[in-house]
Amino acid sequence: MSVPASARERAERLRRDLEYHNHRYYVLDDPEIPDAEYDRLLRELQDLEARYPELVTPDSPTQRVGAEPLASFAEVEHRLPMLSLSNVFDEQELREFDRRVREGLGTERVRYSAEPKLDGLAISLCYEDGVLVRAATRGDGYRGEDVTAQVRTIQSLPLRLRDLEQGERWPALLEVRGEVFLTYERFAAINARAQRDGGKVFANPRNAAAGSLRQLDPRVTAARGLHLFCYGLGAVEGASWSESHSDSLARIARWGLPVSPEQRSVEGIEGCIAYHAAMAERRERLAYAIDGVVFKVDRRADQERLGFVARAPRWAIAYKFPAQEELTTVEAVDFQVGRTGALTPVARLAPVAIAGVTVANATLHNMDEIQRKDVRVGDTVTVRRAGDVIPEVVRVLPERRPSETTPVQLPAHCPVCGSDVLRAEGEAVARCTGGLFCAAQRREAIKHFASRRAMDIEGLGDKLVEQLVEHDLVADPADLYGLTLEQLSGLERMGEKSAANLLAALDRSRQTTLARFIYALGIREVGEATARALAEHFRDLDALIEAPESALLPIEGIGPVVAAHIQAFFSQPHNREVIAKLRSPSLGAITWERLAAPEDERAAVAATSSPLAGKTVVITGTLDRPRDAIKAQLEALGAKVTTSLSKKTDLLIAGAEPGDKKLAKAEALGVEIIRRERLAEWMGA
Repeated sequence: MSVPASARERAERLRRDLEYHNHRYYVLDDPEIPDAEYDRLLRELQDLEARYPELVTPDSPTQRVGAEPLASFAEVEHRLPMLSLSNVFDEQELREFDRRVREGLGTERVRYSAEPKLDGLAISLCYEDGVLVRAATRGDGYRGEDVTAQVRTIQSLPLRLRDLEQGERWPALLEVRGEVFLTYERFAAINARAQRDGGKVFANPRNAAAGSLRQLDPRVTAARGLHLFCYGLGAVEGASWSESHSDSLARIARWGLPVSPEQRSVEGIEGCIAYHAAMAERRERLAYAIDGVVFKVDRRADQERLGFVARAPRWAIAYKFPAQEELTTVEAVDFQVGRTGALTPVARLAPVAIAGVTVANATLHNMDEIQRKDVRVGDTVTVRRAGDVIPEVVRVLPERRPSETTPVQLPAHCPVCGSDVLRAEGEAVARCTGGLFCAAQRREAIKHFASRRAMDIEGLGDKLVEQLVEHDLVADPADLYGLTLEQLSGLERMGEKSAANLLAALDRSRQTTLARFIYALGIREVGEATARALAEHFRDLDALIEAPESALLPIEGIGPVVAAHIQAFFSQPHNREVIAKLRSPSLGAITWERLAAPEDERAAVAATSSPLAGKTVVITGTLDRPRDAIKAQLEALGAKVTTSLSKKTDLLIAGAEPGDKKLAKAEALGVEIIRRERLAEWMGA
């Protein structure tokens, strides 16, 4: 049969692409495409060569394993080749493998050894008379790299095998095959350090493990915390061996070599299918990455009868999980607004199936991440999905980037309400400043407004707020004061009495303090203490609203970041409109008493002759009454109550079970410590 020119050209292109990606994966530890994409290219070439045998060449990726070893390491020749495994991707393909095995052995049922397929780096360990003498990477399957010094740093690996049981002897030569890997915890720690120090950030634990093992300085490898599981044998000389693969693993485990605790023996194809399903369910709870399950005919005599094909044993198969990484293209980048006003960039993708789910959106986290990865509309990207984790863009393939793309820009205005977007200096997250008006922030704004330390609207809990928003009864906090008995009593679990009680609570909240009202507005970084400082400084809401940043900075506890948040909040027309509604006589008007001028306050404090007048006070431990009540009375006696100790603190009031750290810090700073008994005397004065 003549080979069409198109098939010949496609085969040549596939060979070039596969060799290129093979080199990046095995030698450079820097793959450009996910495993699933590589597997598809290889299967396409296999299909072409099966259809047209004339296309098979000695250097085809289908005829060899891996890639050439790094030149910077000494070369090691494996006594027995380290061949890779064939893959299957669904249950039907697994059943076909089992059928071929049963037919090859002339039996109706086969016992298999089953274990997870680790996503790490294959390694060969050579022991002579029980002592580790050499460790080598797989390399091209026949020759690998000598990484003995690096492997010696793996804490779980014995440099000398454990003592033998009576009557048992080690083989004079023992080759053990295993997989070096990193736990998720160690992987995260390595990348966190790399980001902090400006080093290389790894795409996944497999790349990090390979990069760690190939460090020329073993001290660097030792710091990475590599792990190892052994899964098979190579050459064995000078001793009889076990009849089954499972027994072999049990034996080397007794000698101290780490073996996967998930390894099992299973009966027949149904046992294989059940094991695969169980591991798929447990996958996300494991401390390390796996990408499938490996099944091996358990009896060694049966393995020898079945033999090998060009690149893999006939007696073993890898049943891969659905891919967790895939290639797709970015069609757009949108910004979603969360309940706290945070803007999260989201990549809109050409739909792609990942782990059995069609993915069309992926998070880009924040602008720093977009800039670090340089994600642009039109880019080809690797997308990862793991379990229930939101899909994310892992990396961009810049070599596939179309011409005339432009970097993604942070929007100047909120895509939901149109308010200004603020990204404070030094912060990764940008936020909408329309806190009282923005529909995306509506629920959280109302919940905060009604909370006990803000407007203290008793009976207005989270579930009721959810109902009010869902029924379009409340669009902003001001709408709370326009609610009617009829509207409220029609809600779920809200009878007429409960509705009347809530209306009464709303009516009581109309009379408040300026500090509480400022805090209730929910301005970012403005807590109770800052709200009180603002109220005491300006004594008038209109003066605060019109204040420039320069007028905010002299106030204690307010720096440039907080000042920017305050100024940005009050500069938004939407927020001003809601505040105007809250003060409108048509809604009954929220009011507060005018604060005394500073000189009048000092005179009032002096008149009390309080020992706390002008003192900065911190409270720790449990007191006889609620802390809010104690705090209010202390302030009435002229004290300033703060939450953290500093050189400016005058008194630490210690109740029952005070915090040890605060007591120790107070003593170190020379702060006077007052017990609750003495406090009671002062308050009774």
